[in-house]
Amino acid sequence: MGAWYSIGVLVGLGTSFGVAAEGALRRPPFAAVLAAVAAVVVALVFWGYGEAVGGVVGAVCGSFGAAPLVAGTLRRGGTRGGTAALLVAAALIGAALAFIPIVGYLEAVVVPAVGVRLRRRAPDTHAGLRTLARD
Repeated sequence: MGAWYSIGVLVGLGTSFGVAAEGALRRPPFAAVLAAVAAVVVALVFWGYGEAVGGVVGAVCGSFGAAPLVAGTLRRGGTRGGTAALLVAAALIGAALAFIPIVGYLEAVVVPAVGVRLRRRAPDTHAGLRTLARD
């Protein structure tokens, strides 16, 4: 297929690694570094340096894109273990989808876009009694 395919696979795998690491660690900088290291190792074992760079970009996108989802889930009463399990399951599905041409690149765009959307929709402060006054 070409280098664009293998780089796309690593971008998608890196994104999946980032989502899984964020679900397990709940700390975006540490999760991004861990996912980037995993993506670089996979890239260097099976492909080369170009794919490793794509994996690092995907890992950062996945980790920082999943951070608002993890924070919102835990803030609303979700358990840490349940959140981690669901995100790891989603990451496994994303990793499988990364082998479809172009989908790896789309994952690296969609995951941060969803994270930005979730961050924008989150309330800044507690509404308090103002919600009761809206009759």
